[in-house]
Amino acid sequence: MPELHVADRRWSVCQDANLLDSLNQAGVAVPYSCRAGSCHACLVRCVRGEPADLKPEALSRAQREQGWRLACQCQVVEDLQLEAFDPMRDGLPAEVLSVDWLSPTVLRLRLLPGRSLRYRAGQHVVLWTANGVARPYSLASLPDEDRFLEFHLDCAHAGEFVSAARQLRVGDPLRLGELRGGALRYDPDWQEHPLWLLASGTGLGPLYGVLREALRQHHHGPIRLVHVARDHSEHYLEAELQVLAVAQPNLQVERVERARLPDFLAGIRVESRQTHALICGHPDSVEAFAKRLFLAGLARNRLLADAFLTRS
Repeated sequence: MPELHVADRRWSVCQDANLLDSLNQAGVAVPYSCRAGSCHACLVRCVRGEPADLKPEALSRAQREQGWRLACQCQVVEDLQLEAFDPMRDGLPAEVLSVDWLSPTVLRLRLLPGRSLRYRAGQHVVLWTANGVARPYSLASLPDEDRFLEFHLDCAHAGEFVSAARQLRVGDPLRLGELRGGALRYDPDWQEHPLWLLASGTGLGPLYGVLREALRQHHHGPIRLVHVARDHSEHYLEAELQVLAVAQPNLQVERVERARLPDFLAGIRVESRQTHALICGHPDSVEAFAKRLFLAGLARNRLLADAFLTRS
Protein backbone atom coordinates (compact mmCIF):
# COMPACT_ATOMS: atom_id res chain seq x y z
CA MET A 1 0.00 0.00 0.00
CA PRO A 2 1.36 3.45 -0.85
CA GLU A 3 2.25 5.83 1.97
CA LEU A 4 1.48 9.55 2.37
CA HIS A 5 3.90 11.86 4.17
CA VAL A 6 2.71 15.33 5.29
CA ALA A 7 4.82 17.31 7.77
CA ASP A 8 5.69 14.83 10.54
CA ARG A 9 2.86 12.40 9.75
CA ARG A 10 3.01 9.20 7.73
CA TRP A 11 0.18 6.78 6.97
CA SER A 12 -0.78 4.14 4.42
CA VAL A 13 -3.69 4.40 2.00
CA CYS A 14 -5.31 2.07 -0.50
CA GLN A 15 -3.85 1.84 -3.98
CA ASP A 16 -5.58 4.30 -6.37
CA ALA A 17 -7.31 6.11 -3.48
CA ASN A 18 -8.45 9.67 -4.15
CA LEU A 19 -5.80 12.01 -2.78
CA LEU A 20 -8.21 14.63 -1.45
CA ASP A 21 -10.25 12.03 0.43
CA SER A 22 -7.11 10.38 1.78
CA LEU A 23 -5.84 13.66 3.21
CA ASN A 24 -9.12 14.85 4.73
CA GLN A 25 -9.98 11.45 6.21
CA ALA A 26 -6.62 11.46 8.00
CA GLY A 27 -7.26 14.91 9.48
CA VAL A 28 -5.12 16.94 7.05
CA ALA A 29 -7.63 19.69 6.29
CA VAL A 30 -7.51 20.44 2.57
CA PRO A 31 -10.40 22.69 1.46
CA TYR A 32 -12.46 21.87 -1.60
CA SER A 33 -15.62 22.99 -3.33
CA CYS A 34 -16.29 21.61 -6.80
CA ARG A 35 -14.35 18.31 -6.84
CA ALA A 36 -14.23 18.79 -10.61
CA GLY A 37 -10.88 20.53 -11.04
CA SER A 38 -12.41 23.96 -11.56
CA CYS A 39 -12.28 25.87 -8.28
CA HIS A 40 -8.62 25.05 -7.38
CA ALA A 41 -9.32 25.20 -3.64
CA CYS A 42 -7.65 21.82 -3.09
CA LEU A 43 -4.13 22.66 -4.28
CA VAL A 44 -1.34 20.57 -2.76
CA ARG A 45 2.37 20.45 -3.66
CA CYS A 46 4.13 17.19 -4.36
CA VAL A 47 7.61 17.29 -2.82
CA ARG A 48 8.44 13.68 -3.65
CA GLY A 49 6.56 11.13 -5.71
CA GLU A 50 3.89 11.62 -8.35
CA PRO A 51 0.15 10.84 -8.21
CA ALA A 52 -1.95 9.77 -11.17
CA ASP A 53 -3.44 13.07 -12.34
CA LEU A 54 -6.80 12.70 -14.07
CA LYS A 55 -6.91 16.34 -15.20
CA PRO A 56 -3.37 17.65 -15.78
CA GLU A 57 -4.60 20.39 -18.13
CA ALA A 58 -6.38 22.12 -15.20
CA LEU A 59 -3.08 23.67 -14.04
CA SER A 60 -0.55 25.73 -15.94
CA ARG A 61 2.80 24.28 -16.94
CA ALA A 62 4.55 26.54 -14.42
CA GLN A 63 2.32 25.32 -11.57
CA ARG A 64 2.91 21.69 -12.46
CA GLU A 65 6.67 22.22 -12.67
CA GLN A 66 6.53 23.66 -9.14
CA GLY A 67 4.82 20.47 -7.98
CA TRP A 68 1.28 21.77 -7.55
CA ARG A 69 -1.57 19.33 -8.09
CA LEU A 70 -5.33 19.39 -7.56
CA ALA A 71 -5.94 16.77 -4.87
CA CYS A 72 -9.51 16.09 -6.00
CA GLN A 73 -8.25 14.96 -9.41
CA CYS A 74 -5.39 12.76 -8.21
CA GLN A 75 -5.12 9.08 -7.30
CA VAL A 76 -2.43 7.72 -5.00
CA VAL A 77 -0.34 5.17 -6.93
CA GLU A 78 2.99 5.45 -5.07
CA ASP A 79 4.49 6.96 -1.93
CA LEU A 80 3.98 10.73 -1.80
CA GLN A 81 5.48 13.51 0.28
CA LEU A 82 3.14 16.50 0.19
CA GLU A 83 2.72 20.08 1.36
CA ALA A 84 -0.78 21.52 1.63
CA PHE A 85 -1.40 25.03 0.33
CA ASP A 86 -0.51 27.39 3.19
CA PRO A 87 -2.37 30.71 2.82
CA MET A 88 0.13 32.45 5.11
CA ARG A 89 3.06 31.27 3.01
CA ASP A 90 1.55 30.89 -0.46
CA GLY A 91 -1.35 33.37 -0.41
CA LEU A 92 -1.67 37.13 -0.85
CA PRO A 93 -2.66 39.24 2.18
CA ALA A 94 -5.80 41.37 2.03
CA GLU A 95 -7.99 43.27 4.45
CA VAL A 96 -11.69 43.95 4.61
CA LEU A 97 -12.60 47.37 3.23
CA SER A 98 -16.37 47.05 3.64
CA VAL A 99 -19.09 44.52 4.38
CA ASP A 100 -22.73 45.29 3.59
CA TRP A 101 -25.95 43.53 2.64
CA LEU A 102 -27.23 44.00 -0.91
CA SER A 103 -30.36 41.90 -0.22
CA PRO A 104 -31.64 39.78 2.69
CA THR A 105 -29.26 36.98 1.65
CA VAL A 106 -26.50 38.59 -0.47
CA LEU A 107 -23.48 39.93 1.36
CA ARG A 108 -21.11 42.26 -0.51
CA LEU A 109 -17.49 41.91 0.55
CA ARG A 110 -14.88 44.40 -0.61
CA LEU A 111 -11.20 43.67 0.01
CA LEU A 112 -7.99 45.65 -0.36
CA PRO A 113 -5.19 43.31 -1.49
CA GLY A 114 -1.70 43.79 -0.09
CA ARG A 115 -0.44 44.35 -3.63
CA SER A 116 -2.06 44.88 -7.00
CA LEU A 117 -3.80 41.79 -8.37
CA ARG A 118 -3.92 41.44 -12.14
CA TYR A 119 -7.22 39.88 -13.17
CA ARG A 120 -10.02 40.22 -15.69
CA ALA A 121 -13.77 40.49 -15.25
CA GLY A 122 -15.36 37.07 -14.72
CA GLN A 123 -12.44 35.38 -12.94
CA HIS A 124 -12.60 33.93 -9.45
CA VAL A 125 -10.20 33.62 -6.52
CA VAL A 126 -10.03 31.43 -3.42
CA LEU A 127 -10.66 33.40 -0.21
CA TRP A 128 -9.12 32.19 3.06
CA THR A 129 -10.27 33.29 6.50
CA ALA A 130 -7.79 33.82 9.34
CA ASN A 131 -8.69 30.40 10.80
CA GLY A 132 -8.14 28.53 7.54
CA VAL A 133 -11.62 28.26 6.03
CA ALA A 134 -11.46 28.60 2.23
CA ARG A 135 -13.91 28.96 -0.64
CA PRO A 136 -13.65 30.24 -4.22
CA TYR A 137 -15.72 33.30 -5.17
CA SER A 138 -16.14 35.16 -8.46
CA LEU A 139 -15.00 38.75 -8.75
CA ALA A 140 -17.68 41.39 -9.27
CA SER A 141 -15.21 44.28 -9.50
CA LEU A 142 -13.62 45.76 -12.60
CA PRO A 143 -9.81 45.71 -12.94
CA ASP A 144 -8.03 49.03 -13.40
CA GLU A 145 -11.18 50.88 -12.34
CA ASP A 146 -12.09 49.63 -8.85
CA ARG A 147 -9.35 49.93 -6.24
CA PHE A 148 -10.88 47.03 -4.32
CA LEU A 149 -11.83 43.43 -5.04
CA GLU A 150 -15.58 42.86 -4.77
CA PHE A 151 -17.39 39.59 -4.07
CA HIS A 152 -21.10 38.81 -3.69
CA LEU A 153 -21.68 36.01 -1.19
CA ASP A 154 -24.89 33.98 -1.19
CA CYS A 155 -25.68 33.56 2.50
CA ALA A 156 -29.03 31.81 2.05
CA HIS A 157 -27.52 28.48 3.13
CA ALA A 158 -25.35 27.72 6.14
CA GLY A 159 -21.67 26.94 5.60
CA GLU A 160 -18.30 27.41 7.27
CA PHE A 161 -17.19 30.29 5.08
CA VAL A 162 -20.60 31.98 5.16
CA SER A 163 -20.63 31.79 8.97
CA ALA A 164 -17.15 33.33 9.10
CA ALA A 165 -18.07 36.02 6.55
CA ARG A 166 -21.05 37.14 8.62
CA GLN A 167 -18.62 38.02 11.42
CA LEU A 168 -16.16 40.02 9.29
CA ARG A 169 -15.49 43.65 10.17
CA VAL A 170 -13.63 46.46 8.42
CA GLY A 171 -9.89 45.94 8.79
CA ASP A 172 -10.08 42.18 9.36
CA PRO A 173 -7.36 40.19 7.56
CA LEU A 174 -8.02 37.60 4.87
CA ARG A 175 -5.73 35.77 2.47
CA LEU A 176 -6.19 35.33 -1.25
CA GLY A 177 -5.41 31.98 -2.83
CA GLU A 178 -5.12 31.15 -6.49
CA LEU A 179 -6.69 33.39 -9.12
CA ARG A 180 -8.57 31.21 -11.61
CA GLY A 181 -9.60 31.99 -15.18
CA GLY A 182 -13.21 30.85 -15.12
CA ALA A 183 -15.44 30.52 -18.18
CA LEU A 184 -16.78 34.08 -18.33
CA ARG A 185 -15.08 36.84 -20.29
CA TYR A 186 -15.72 39.69 -22.69
CA ASP A 187 -14.06 39.74 -26.10
CA PRO A 188 -13.66 43.15 -27.81
CA ASP A 189 -14.36 41.41 -31.15
CA TRP A 190 -18.00 41.18 -29.99
CA GLN A 191 -18.50 44.95 -30.03
CA GLU A 192 -21.07 45.00 -32.82
CA HIS A 193 -22.86 41.77 -31.85
CA PRO A 194 -25.85 41.26 -29.52
CA LEU A 195 -24.69 40.31 -26.02
CA TRP A 196 -26.91 38.46 -23.52
CA LEU A 197 -25.93 38.23 -19.85
CA LEU A 198 -28.17 35.75 -18.01
CA ALA A 199 -27.74 35.43 -14.24
CA SER A 200 -29.45 33.71 -11.36
CA GLY A 201 -28.80 34.65 -7.73
CA THR A 202 -25.24 35.85 -7.09
CA GLY A 203 -24.34 34.86 -10.65
CA LEU A 204 -25.13 38.52 -11.20
CA GLY A 205 -21.82 39.44 -9.55
CA PRO A 206 -19.33 38.32 -12.21
CA LEU A 207 -21.72 39.30 -15.01
CA TYR A 208 -21.91 42.80 -13.52
CA GLY A 209 -18.15 42.96 -13.93
CA VAL A 210 -18.36 41.61 -17.49
CA LEU A 211 -21.09 44.14 -18.32
CA ARG A 212 -18.98 47.03 -17.10
CA GLU A 213 -16.01 45.69 -19.08
CA ALA A 214 -18.18 45.53 -22.22
CA LEU A 215 -19.27 49.13 -21.71
CA ARG A 216 -15.69 50.20 -21.06
CA GLN A 217 -14.78 48.57 -24.38
CA HIS A 218 -17.54 50.66 -26.03
CA HIS A 219 -19.80 47.75 -26.93
CA HIS A 220 -22.16 49.01 -29.65
CA GLY A 221 -24.46 46.03 -30.10
CA PRO A 222 -27.58 45.52 -27.95
CA ILE A 223 -26.95 44.18 -24.44
CA ARG A 224 -29.64 42.23 -22.61
CA LEU A 225 -29.07 41.52 -18.91
CA VAL A 226 -31.51 39.16 -17.17
CA HIS A 227 -31.45 38.46 -13.42
CA VAL A 228 -33.44 35.56 -11.96
CA ALA A 229 -34.07 35.67 -8.20
CA ARG A 230 -36.28 33.95 -5.64
CA ASP A 231 -38.41 37.06 -5.20
CA HIS A 232 -38.33 40.84 -5.66
CA SER A 233 -36.24 41.42 -2.52
CA GLU A 234 -33.38 39.40 -4.01
CA HIS A 235 -33.05 41.54 -7.16
CA TYR A 236 -30.00 43.41 -5.92
CA LEU A 237 -27.88 46.07 -7.69
CA GLU A 238 -31.07 47.69 -8.98
CA ALA A 239 -29.80 51.24 -8.49
CA GLU A 240 -26.41 50.53 -10.08
CA LEU A 241 -27.96 48.83 -13.09
CA GLN A 242 -30.51 51.60 -13.50
CA VAL A 243 -27.71 54.17 -13.69
CA LEU A 244 -25.98 52.13 -16.40
CA ALA A 245 -29.22 51.61 -18.35
CA VAL A 246 -29.98 55.35 -18.35
CA ALA A 247 -26.47 56.14 -19.62
CA GLN A 248 -26.39 53.30 -22.17
CA PRO A 249 -29.44 53.16 -24.50
CA ASN A 250 -28.27 49.80 -25.89
CA LEU A 251 -28.60 48.16 -22.41
CA GLN A 252 -31.82 46.41 -21.43
CA VAL A 253 -32.18 45.10 -17.84
CA GLU A 254 -34.86 42.52 -16.98
CA ARG A 255 -35.74 41.00 -13.61
CA VAL A 256 -37.47 37.63 -13.44
CA GLU A 257 -38.75 35.93 -10.30
CA ARG A 258 -38.00 32.22 -10.21
CA ALA A 259 -41.66 31.20 -10.34
CA ARG A 260 -41.94 33.00 -13.69
CA LEU A 261 -38.80 31.50 -15.20
CA PRO A 262 -40.56 28.80 -17.32
CA ASP A 263 -42.77 31.43 -18.97
CA PHE A 264 -39.78 33.68 -19.56
CA LEU A 265 -37.77 30.84 -21.13
CA ALA A 266 -40.66 29.92 -23.40
CA GLY A 267 -40.60 33.44 -24.82
CA ILE A 268 -36.89 33.56 -25.65
CA ARG A 269 -36.08 34.18 -29.30
CA VAL A 270 -32.58 34.52 -30.77
CA GLU A 271 -33.00 36.95 -33.64
CA SER A 272 -29.35 37.21 -34.66
CA ARG A 273 -26.93 34.35 -35.30
CA GLN A 274 -24.19 36.70 -34.11
CA THR A 275 -25.58 36.72 -30.54
CA HIS A 276 -23.18 35.84 -27.70
CA ALA A 277 -24.58 34.62 -24.37
CA LEU A 278 -22.91 34.41 -20.96
CA ILE A 279 -24.75 32.48 -18.23
CA CYS A 280 -23.89 32.31 -14.54
CA GLY A 281 -25.62 31.07 -11.38
CA HIS A 282 -27.23 27.98 -9.92
CA PRO A 283 -26.62 24.83 -12.04
CA ASP A 284 -30.35 24.30 -12.63
CA SER A 285 -30.82 27.82 -13.97
CA VAL A 286 -27.67 27.64 -16.09
CA GLU A 287 -28.86 24.38 -17.65
CA ALA A 288 -32.36 25.75 -18.26
CA PHE A 289 -31.02 28.89 -19.94
CA ALA A 290 -28.55 26.94 -22.08
CA LYS A 291 -31.10 24.38 -23.28
CA ARG A 292 -33.58 27.07 -24.25
CA LEU A 293 -30.96 29.15 -26.06
CA PHE A 294 -29.78 26.16 -28.08
CA LEU A 295 -33.37 25.31 -29.01
CA ALA A 296 -33.86 28.94 -30.05
CA GLY A 297 -30.92 28.67 -32.44
CA LEU A 298 -27.90 29.98 -30.51
CA ALA A 299 -24.66 28.39 -31.74
CA ARG A 300 -22.93 26.36 -29.03
CA ASN A 301 -19.61 28.13 -29.60
CA ARG A 302 -21.30 31.44 -28.72
CA LEU A 303 -22.30 30.45 -25.20
CA LEU A 304 -20.09 30.70 -22.10
CA ALA A 305 -21.42 29.29 -18.82
CA ASP A 306 -20.27 29.14 -15.21
CA ALA A 307 -22.41 27.16 -12.74
CA PHE A 308 -22.11 28.08 -9.07
CA LEU A 309 -21.98 25.28 -6.55
CA THR A 310 -24.41 25.37 -3.64
CA ARG A 311 -21.83 24.13 -1.11
CA SER A 312 -20.84 27.07 1.07
